[in-house]
Amino acid sequence: MEISGIFSAIVIGIVIGVLGRLVVPGRQRIGILWTIGVGIVAACVGSAIASAFDVADTEGIDWVEWLFQIGLAAIGVGAVQRFKLRR
Repeated sequence: MEISGIFSAIVIGIVIGVLGRLVVPGRQRIGILWTIGVGIVAACVGSAIASAFDVADTEGIDWVEWLFQIGLAAIGVGAVQRFKLRR
Protein backbone atom coordinates (compact mmCIF):
# COMPACT_ATOMS: atom_id res chain seq x y z
CA MET A 1 0.00 0.00 0.00
CA GLU A 2 1.36 3.37 -0.98
CA ILE A 3 1.29 6.58 1.05
CA SER A 4 -1.66 7.87 -0.97
CA GLY A 5 -3.60 4.70 -0.11
CA ILE A 6 -2.90 5.14 3.59
CA PHE A 7 -3.88 8.81 3.44
CA SER A 8 -7.10 7.92 1.58
CA ALA A 9 -7.94 5.26 4.18
CA ILE A 10 -7.51 7.80 6.99
CA VAL A 11 -9.67 10.43 5.27
CA ILE A 12 -12.38 7.93 4.39
CA GLY A 13 -12.15 6.51 7.93
CA ILE A 14 -12.77 9.95 9.40
CA VAL A 15 -15.84 10.46 7.23
CA ILE A 16 -17.19 6.96 7.86
CA GLY A 17 -16.55 7.23 11.61
CA VAL A 18 -18.36 10.55 11.88
CA LEU A 19 -21.29 9.25 9.84
CA GLY A 20 -21.38 6.14 12.04
CA ARG A 21 -21.54 8.34 15.13
CA LEU A 22 -24.44 10.28 13.62
CA VAL A 23 -26.39 7.06 13.08
CA VAL A 24 -26.06 5.93 16.72
CA PRO A 25 -28.72 7.70 18.84
CA GLY A 26 -27.76 9.67 21.92
CA ARG A 27 -24.42 10.99 23.04
CA GLN A 28 -21.34 8.84 22.56
CA ARG A 29 -18.66 9.17 25.17
CA ILE A 30 -15.72 8.13 23.01
CA GLY A 31 -12.92 10.28 21.72
CA ILE A 32 -12.20 11.38 18.19
CA LEU A 33 -9.28 8.95 17.86
CA TRP A 34 -11.59 6.04 18.69
CA THR A 35 -14.05 7.36 16.11
CA ILE A 36 -11.35 7.58 13.45
CA GLY A 37 -10.05 4.10 14.30
CA VAL A 38 -13.53 2.58 14.14
CA GLY A 39 -14.14 4.42 10.86
CA ILE A 40 -10.94 3.11 9.26
CA VAL A 41 -11.70 -0.47 10.28
CA ALA A 42 -15.33 -0.13 9.15
CA ALA A 43 -14.24 1.30 5.80
CA CYS A 44 -11.84 -1.58 5.17
CA VAL A 45 -14.23 -4.32 6.32
CA GLY A 46 -17.19 -2.70 4.52
CA SER A 47 -15.21 -2.59 1.28
CA ALA A 48 -14.30 -6.25 1.66
CA ILE A 49 -17.95 -7.21 2.25
CA ALA A 50 -19.06 -5.14 -0.74
CA SER A 51 -16.43 -6.85 -2.88
CA ALA A 52 -17.65 -10.25 -1.68
CA PHE A 53 -21.19 -9.36 -2.80
CA ASP A 54 -19.80 -7.90 -6.05
CA VAL A 55 -21.23 -4.42 -5.43
CA ALA A 56 -17.98 -2.58 -4.70
CA ASP A 57 -17.30 -1.37 -8.25
CA THR A 58 -20.41 0.04 -9.83
CA GLU A 59 -20.93 2.94 -12.17
CA GLY A 60 -21.31 6.19 -10.28
CA ILE A 61 -21.38 6.35 -6.50
CA ASP A 62 -21.11 3.05 -4.66
CA TRP A 63 -24.09 3.54 -2.35
CA VAL A 64 -24.28 -0.07 -1.20
CA GLU A 65 -20.62 -0.05 -0.20
CA TRP A 66 -21.15 3.19 1.75
CA LEU A 67 -24.15 1.65 3.52
CA PHE A 68 -22.06 -1.34 4.57
CA GLN A 69 -19.29 0.93 5.84
CA ILE A 70 -21.57 3.31 7.73
CA GLY A 71 -23.54 0.44 9.26
CA LEU A 72 -20.35 -1.23 10.46
CA ALA A 73 -19.09 2.10 11.84
CA ALA A 74 -22.33 2.55 13.79
CA ILE A 75 -21.99 -0.96 15.22
CA GLY A 76 -18.34 -0.27 16.06
CA VAL A 77 -19.08 3.04 17.76
CA GLY A 78 -21.78 1.38 19.85
CA ALA A 79 -19.44 -1.48 20.78
CA VAL A 80 -16.60 0.85 21.79
CA GLN A 81 -19.00 2.98 23.82
CA ARG A 82 -20.28 -0.07 25.73
CA PHE A 83 -16.77 -1.32 26.32
CA LYS A 84 -15.63 2.06 27.66
CA LEU A 85 -18.71 2.39 29.91
CA ARG A 86 -17.97 -0.96 31.57
CA ARG A 87 -14.55 0.23 32.66
